[in-house]
Amino acid sequence: MNCSRSAVRTGCIAVMFFLLPFFALCPTCAAAADAPPLMLGVFPRLHASETTTRYGPMAEYLSERLGRKVVLVASRDFDAFWTGVEQERFDIVLYNQFHYIRSAKVYQVIAHNKEFGKSTLAGALYVRKDSDITSVGQLRGRTVLFGGGEDAMIGYIAPMYLLMRAGLTRSDINARFAVNPLNSVIGMHRKQADAAGSGDGVVEQPALQKVVNVDELTVLAVTDQLLHLPWAVRRTMAPRLRERIQSVLVDLEATEAGRQVLRAAVLSGIGRAEDKDYNPHRKMVRAVLGSQQIKP
Repeated sequence: MNCSRSAVRTGCIAVMFFLLPFFALCPTCAAAADAPPLMLGVFPRLHASETTTRYGPMAEYLSERLGRKVVLVASRDFDAFWTGVEQERFDIVLYNQFHYIRSAKVYQVIAHNKEFGKSTLAGALYVRKDSDITSVGQLRGRTVLFGGGEDAMIGYIAPMYLLMRAGLTRSDINARFAVNPLNSVIGMHRKQADAAGSGDGVVEQPALQKVVNVDELTVLAVTDQLLHLPWAVRRTMAPRLRERIQSVLVDLEATEAGRQVLRAAVLSGIGRAEDKDYNPHRKMVRAVLGSQQIKP
Protein backbone atom coordinates (compact mmCIF):
# COMPACT_ATOMS: atom_id res chain seq x y z
CA MET A 1 0.00 0.00 0.00
CA ASN A 2 1.60 3.29 -1.17
CA CYS A 3 0.59 6.35 0.98
CA SER A 4 2.10 9.55 -0.52
CA ARG A 5 -0.23 12.16 1.01
CA SER A 6 -0.55 12.66 4.74
CA ALA A 7 -4.34 12.26 4.71
CA VAL A 8 -4.13 9.07 2.75
CA ARG A 9 -1.28 7.92 4.96
CA THR A 10 -3.45 8.40 8.04
CA GLY A 11 -6.22 6.39 6.38
CA CYS A 12 -3.81 3.62 5.42
CA ILE A 13 -2.49 3.37 8.96
CA ALA A 14 -6.06 3.12 10.27
CA VAL A 15 -6.85 0.30 7.84
CA MET A 16 -3.68 -1.53 8.77
CA PHE A 17 -4.50 -1.30 12.49
CA PHE A 18 -7.99 -2.57 11.70
CA LEU A 19 -6.65 -5.62 9.88
CA LEU A 20 -3.85 -6.51 12.27
CA PRO A 21 -6.12 -7.84 15.08
CA PHE A 22 -7.91 -10.11 12.60
CA PHE A 23 -4.71 -11.78 11.45
CA ALA A 24 -3.45 -11.96 15.02
CA LEU A 25 -6.60 -13.85 15.99
CA CYS A 26 -6.58 -16.10 12.95
CA PRO A 27 -2.96 -16.61 11.82
CA THR A 28 -3.75 -19.96 10.16
CA CYS A 29 -6.86 -18.93 8.20
CA ALA A 30 -5.02 -18.47 4.92
CA ALA A 31 -3.02 -21.64 5.49
CA ALA A 32 -6.21 -23.63 6.20
CA ALA A 33 -7.86 -22.40 3.02
CA ASP A 34 -4.81 -23.45 0.99
CA ALA A 35 -4.44 -26.84 2.70
CA PRO A 36 -5.43 -30.03 0.86
CA PRO A 37 -9.02 -31.26 1.37
CA LEU A 38 -9.88 -33.46 4.33
CA MET A 39 -11.33 -36.79 3.22
CA LEU A 40 -14.41 -38.00 5.12
CA GLY A 41 -14.96 -41.75 4.78
CA VAL A 42 -18.30 -43.28 5.74
CA PHE A 43 -18.60 -47.07 5.85
CA PRO A 44 -21.07 -48.63 3.38
CA ARG A 45 -23.85 -49.23 5.88
CA LEU A 46 -26.13 -47.88 3.15
CA HIS A 47 -26.05 -47.70 -0.64
CA ALA A 48 -23.50 -45.15 -1.84
CA SER A 49 -26.22 -42.80 -3.12
CA GLU A 50 -28.01 -42.86 0.25
CA THR A 51 -24.71 -42.29 2.05
CA THR A 52 -24.16 -39.21 -0.11
CA THR A 53 -27.67 -37.93 0.61
CA ARG A 54 -27.27 -38.36 4.35
CA TYR A 55 -23.68 -37.24 4.87
CA GLY A 56 -23.17 -34.73 2.06
CA PRO A 57 -24.59 -31.94 4.26
CA MET A 58 -22.23 -33.04 7.06
CA ALA A 59 -19.20 -32.61 4.77
CA GLU A 60 -20.42 -29.16 3.69
CA TYR A 61 -21.03 -28.08 7.28
CA LEU A 62 -17.56 -29.24 8.37
CA SER A 63 -16.03 -27.36 5.43
CA GLU A 64 -17.73 -24.14 6.50
CA ARG A 65 -16.81 -24.46 10.17
CA LEU A 66 -13.22 -25.57 9.61
CA GLY A 67 -12.50 -23.15 6.79
CA ARG A 68 -11.14 -26.09 4.85
CA LYS A 69 -12.68 -28.28 2.17
CA VAL A 70 -14.05 -31.62 3.41
CA VAL A 71 -14.78 -34.21 0.73
CA LEU A 72 -17.20 -37.08 1.38
CA VAL A 73 -16.08 -40.50 0.13
CA ALA A 74 -19.03 -42.89 -0.28
CA SER A 75 -17.36 -46.23 -1.00
CA ARG A 76 -19.17 -48.56 -3.39
CA ASP A 77 -18.59 -51.61 -1.16
CA PHE A 78 -16.89 -52.70 2.04
CA ASP A 79 -13.68 -53.87 0.35
CA ALA A 80 -13.13 -50.44 -1.19
CA PHE A 81 -13.91 -48.74 2.12
CA TRP A 82 -11.59 -50.96 4.15
CA THR A 83 -8.77 -50.45 1.68
CA GLY A 84 -9.19 -46.73 2.29
CA VAL A 85 -8.94 -47.27 6.05
CA GLU A 86 -5.84 -49.48 5.81
CA GLN A 87 -4.11 -47.02 3.51
CA GLU A 88 -5.14 -44.04 5.67
CA ARG A 89 -6.88 -42.32 2.78
CA PHE A 90 -9.47 -40.89 5.16
CA ASP A 91 -8.71 -38.04 7.53
CA ILE A 92 -12.08 -38.44 9.25
CA VAL A 93 -13.98 -41.72 9.32
CA LEU A 94 -17.34 -43.06 10.53
CA TYR A 95 -17.50 -46.85 10.87
CA ASN A 96 -18.64 -49.60 13.18
CA GLN A 97 -17.11 -50.42 16.54
CA PHE A 98 -15.20 -53.46 15.29
CA HIS A 99 -13.71 -51.42 12.45
CA TYR A 100 -12.38 -48.94 14.99
CA ILE A 101 -10.91 -51.67 17.18
CA ARG A 102 -9.09 -53.08 14.15
CA SER A 103 -7.72 -49.71 13.10
CA ALA A 104 -7.05 -48.10 16.50
CA LYS A 105 -3.30 -48.12 15.87
CA VAL A 106 -3.68 -45.51 13.13
CA TYR A 107 -7.04 -43.87 13.96
CA GLN A 108 -8.11 -42.12 17.15
CA VAL A 109 -11.76 -42.10 18.20
CA ILE A 110 -13.19 -38.65 18.99
CA ALA A 111 -16.97 -39.07 18.96
CA HIS A 112 -19.90 -41.45 18.68
CA ASN A 113 -23.32 -41.45 17.04
CA LYS A 114 -26.59 -40.90 18.85
CA GLU A 115 -29.41 -42.63 16.99
CA PHE A 116 -33.12 -42.69 17.80
CA GLY A 117 -32.35 -40.70 20.94
CA LYS A 118 -29.80 -43.22 22.26
CA SER A 119 -26.02 -43.13 22.65
CA THR A 120 -25.82 -46.91 23.01
CA LEU A 121 -27.18 -50.07 21.46
CA ALA A 122 -26.94 -53.77 22.23
CA GLY A 123 -26.75 -57.03 20.37
CA ALA A 124 -29.81 -59.26 20.59
CA LEU A 125 -31.17 -62.63 19.54
CA TYR A 126 -34.75 -62.65 18.26
CA VAL A 127 -37.18 -65.52 17.72
CA ARG A 128 -40.82 -65.76 16.74
CA LYS A 129 -43.23 -65.90 19.65
CA ASP A 130 -44.90 -68.97 18.14
CA SER A 131 -41.63 -70.94 18.07
CA ASP A 132 -40.73 -73.58 20.63
CA ILE A 133 -37.50 -71.76 21.56
CA THR A 134 -37.43 -70.15 25.00
CA SER A 135 -33.70 -70.20 25.85
CA VAL A 136 -30.45 -69.59 23.97
CA GLY A 137 -29.28 -73.14 24.65
CA GLN A 138 -32.15 -74.46 22.55
CA LEU A 139 -30.52 -72.96 19.44
CA ARG A 140 -28.08 -75.87 19.29
CA GLY A 141 -28.46 -77.44 15.85
CA ARG A 142 -30.77 -74.58 14.71
CA THR A 143 -30.32 -71.95 11.99
CA VAL A 144 -29.34 -68.47 13.15
CA LEU A 145 -29.49 -65.64 10.62
CA PHE A 146 -27.01 -62.90 11.49
CA GLY A 147 -27.32 -59.30 10.34
CA GLY A 148 -24.20 -58.68 8.26
CA GLY A 149 -20.89 -60.48 7.89
CA GLU A 150 -18.45 -61.55 10.56
CA ASP A 151 -17.24 -57.96 10.93
CA ALA A 152 -20.70 -56.74 12.03
CA MET A 153 -20.34 -55.71 15.68
CA ILE A 154 -24.04 -55.65 16.54
CA GLY A 155 -25.38 -58.00 13.87
CA TYR A 156 -22.88 -60.84 14.40
CA ILE A 157 -20.20 -60.40 17.07
CA ALA A 158 -22.52 -59.36 19.91
CA PRO A 159 -25.21 -62.03 19.20
CA MET A 160 -22.49 -64.68 18.80
CA TYR A 161 -21.15 -63.59 22.19
CA LEU A 162 -24.60 -64.35 23.65
CA LEU A 163 -24.51 -67.83 22.11
CA MET A 164 -21.04 -68.49 23.51
CA ARG A 165 -22.12 -67.39 26.99
CA ALA A 166 -24.81 -70.07 26.76
CA GLY A 167 -22.16 -72.68 25.99
CA LEU A 168 -22.61 -72.82 22.21
CA THR A 169 -19.89 -72.49 19.58
CA ARG A 170 -20.10 -71.55 15.92
CA SER A 171 -20.07 -75.24 14.99
CA ASP A 172 -23.11 -75.87 17.22
CA ILE A 173 -25.38 -73.76 14.99
CA ASN A 174 -26.12 -73.37 11.32
CA ALA A 175 -24.90 -69.80 10.79
CA ARG A 176 -26.27 -67.84 7.86
CA PHE A 177 -25.88 -64.18 6.98
CA ALA A 178 -28.29 -61.52 5.77
CA VAL A 179 -27.10 -58.29 4.18
CA ASN A 180 -27.86 -56.25 7.29
CA PRO A 181 -29.46 -56.50 10.79
CA LEU A 182 -32.86 -55.45 9.47
CA ASN A 183 -32.96 -58.22 6.88
CA SER A 184 -31.90 -60.85 9.40
CA VAL A 185 -35.05 -60.20 11.43
CA ILE A 186 -37.22 -60.11 8.31
CA GLY A 187 -35.80 -63.46 7.18
CA MET A 188 -36.32 -65.03 10.58
CA HIS A 189 -39.89 -63.74 10.72
CA ARG A 190 -40.50 -65.38 7.35
CA LYS A 191 -39.24 -68.64 8.87
CA GLN A 192 -36.01 -68.72 6.88
CA ALA A 193 -34.20 -69.21 10.19
CA ASP A 194 -34.99 -70.14 13.79
CA ALA A 195 -33.39 -67.03 15.28
CA ALA A 196 -31.92 -63.71 14.16
CA GLY A 197 -28.91 -61.75 15.39
CA SER A 198 -29.51 -58.01 15.30
CA GLY A 199 -29.62 -54.86 17.43
CA ASP A 200 -31.94 -54.31 20.37
CA GLY A 201 -33.62 -51.34 18.72
CA VAL A 202 -34.33 -52.91 15.36
CA VAL A 203 -38.01 -53.56 16.15
CA GLU A 204 -38.50 -49.80 16.62
CA GLN A 205 -37.39 -48.98 13.09
CA PRO A 206 -40.24 -47.96 10.75
CA ALA A 207 -38.55 -49.80 7.87
CA LEU A 208 -39.02 -53.10 9.75
CA GLN A 209 -42.50 -52.30 11.01
CA LYS A 210 -43.66 -51.77 7.43
CA VAL A 211 -42.96 -55.38 6.47
CA VAL A 212 -43.12 -57.32 9.76
CA ASN A 213 -45.63 -57.52 12.59
CA VAL A 214 -43.14 -56.89 15.40
CA ASP A 215 -45.69 -58.08 17.97
CA GLU A 216 -44.98 -61.59 16.66
CA LEU A 217 -41.32 -61.34 17.73
CA THR A 218 -39.64 -61.71 21.10
CA VAL A 219 -36.11 -61.06 22.37
CA LEU A 220 -34.44 -64.27 23.48
CA ALA A 221 -31.34 -62.59 24.94
CA VAL A 222 -29.62 -59.20 24.87
CA THR A 223 -26.10 -57.99 25.65
CA ASP A 224 -25.12 -55.08 27.85
CA GLN A 225 -25.46 -51.67 26.21
CA LEU A 226 -22.51 -50.66 24.00
CA LEU A 227 -21.45 -47.19 22.89
CA HIS A 228 -22.68 -46.37 19.41
CA LEU A 229 -20.83 -46.08 16.09
CA PRO A 230 -17.51 -44.21 16.40
CA TRP A 231 -16.07 -41.22 14.57
CA ALA A 232 -12.28 -41.22 14.35
CA VAL A 233 -9.44 -39.21 12.83
CA ARG A 234 -5.91 -40.12 11.77
CA ARG A 235 -3.58 -40.24 14.78
CA THR A 236 -1.06 -38.15 12.81
CA MET A 237 -3.53 -35.27 12.60
CA ALA A 238 -2.52 -32.05 14.34
CA PRO A 239 -4.10 -31.91 17.83
CA ARG A 240 -5.65 -28.48 17.20
CA LEU A 241 -7.40 -29.71 14.06
CA ARG A 242 -8.54 -32.91 15.79
CA GLU A 243 -10.03 -30.93 18.66
CA ARG A 244 -11.73 -28.53 16.26
CA ILE A 245 -13.35 -31.38 14.32
CA GLN A 246 -14.55 -32.96 17.55
CA SER A 247 -15.99 -29.66 18.73
CA VAL A 248 -17.88 -29.08 15.48
CA LEU A 249 -19.40 -32.58 15.60
CA VAL A 250 -20.51 -32.57 19.23
CA ASP A 251 -21.92 -29.02 18.93
CA LEU A 252 -24.27 -29.91 16.07
CA GLU A 253 -27.24 -30.16 18.43
CA ALA A 254 -26.71 -26.59 19.65
CA THR A 255 -27.82 -24.74 16.49
CA GLU A 256 -30.63 -25.04 13.97
CA ALA A 257 -28.11 -25.35 11.13
CA GLY A 258 -26.42 -28.19 12.99
CA ARG A 259 -29.72 -29.90 13.73
CA GLN A 260 -30.56 -29.81 10.02
CA VAL A 261 -27.30 -31.64 9.32
CA LEU A 262 -28.21 -34.24 11.95
CA ARG A 263 -31.70 -34.71 10.51
CA ALA A 264 -30.23 -35.28 7.05
CA ALA A 265 -27.95 -37.97 8.49
CA VAL A 266 -30.85 -39.49 10.49
CA LEU A 267 -28.99 -38.86 13.75
CA SER A 268 -30.14 -37.56 17.12
CA GLY A 269 -26.72 -36.09 17.81
CA ILE A 270 -23.02 -36.84 18.19
CA GLY A 271 -21.27 -37.20 21.56
CA ARG A 272 -17.66 -37.20 22.72
CA ALA A 273 -15.84 -40.54 22.92
CA GLU A 274 -12.43 -41.87 23.84
CA ASP A 275 -10.63 -45.14 23.31
CA LYS A 276 -11.49 -46.73 26.68
CA ASP A 277 -15.20 -46.42 25.84
CA TYR A 278 -14.71 -49.29 23.38
CA ASN A 279 -13.13 -51.73 25.86
CA PRO A 280 -16.46 -53.60 26.34
CA HIS A 281 -16.56 -54.12 22.57
CA ARG A 282 -12.98 -55.42 22.67
CA LYS A 283 -14.01 -58.00 25.27
CA MET A 284 -16.65 -59.39 22.89
CA VAL A 285 -14.35 -59.32 19.86
CA ARG A 286 -11.65 -61.16 21.79
CA ALA A 287 -14.11 -63.85 22.88
CA VAL A 288 -15.71 -64.35 19.46
CA LEU A 289 -12.87 -63.74 16.98
CA GLY A 290 -9.69 -64.03 19.03
CA SER A 291 -7.09 -61.63 20.38
CA GLN A 292 -5.38 -61.22 17.01
CA GLN A 293 -8.20 -58.86 16.00
CA ILE A 294 -7.36 -56.44 18.83
CA LYS A 295 -4.88 -53.80 17.72
CA PRO A 296 -2.48 -52.38 20.33
